[in-house]
Amino acid sequence: MAVTDEAIEKIKDMIVRGELAPGSRLPPEKDLAERLGLSRNSMREAVKALEVIRVLDVRRGDGTYVTSLEPKLLLEAISFVVDLHDDDSLLEIFAVRRVLESHATGLAAQRAADDDVADLDAEISAVAPDTDIESLVEHDVRFHSAIARLAGNDYLASLLESLTSQTVRARVWRGLTQAGAVERTLAEHRAILDAIADHDMELATSIAQVHISGIERWLRQARETV
Repeated sequence: MAVTDEAIEKIKDMIVRGELAPGSRLPPEKDLAERLGLSRNSMREAVKALEVIRVLDVRRGDGTYVTSLEPKLLLEAISFVVDLHDDDSLLEIFAVRRVLESHATGLAAQRAADDDVADLDAEISAVAPDTDIESLVEHDVRFHSAIARLAGNDYLASLLESLTSQTVRARVWRGLTQAGAVERTLAEHRAILDAIADHDMELATSIAQVHISGIERWLRQARETV
């Protein structure tokens, strides 16, 4: 079991046993991590995952609370997961994104100037190895949006922006449920950047296709497990 999954299970067990009742506040992150024998990073990821499915409510500057756990609230989260697993249209969106974004990446490799390469490099370098998944996805969106703009086709960039807005939740969910998301994403982004810096259109296109198809494979596998 992944460390984050273990953290999720331990928090859920506290709720099931009544140690954390609906509406109650979780102990401070440091205290809870030590009590459960977990790292603070694993604890943060677990809390984020449980926030996504409406089990926890993170109130900035106040603390983290167990939600009311009312059926209506939890059903909203269940419908989100069902959408990821059962909606064929989401896979179709990713397939279109893969085709268009890999093409845009190839065009960017043709057109990118030294300053453009430096900006992309700075974007990757600014992401810390221990960053949280939400921040990682925000970086992912910025990185690919910058490449789309470098392609020099405003209509293509606009199409990709529209597709991206429909895939963010799936990308967050993948990051929360799959180990090594930060390292994998940064390594793949670095490979894309290297191809762009070398003005290698074919290589940049191929790497982008592989990079984007990764979430398609994850989504298909996730559907097979439910």
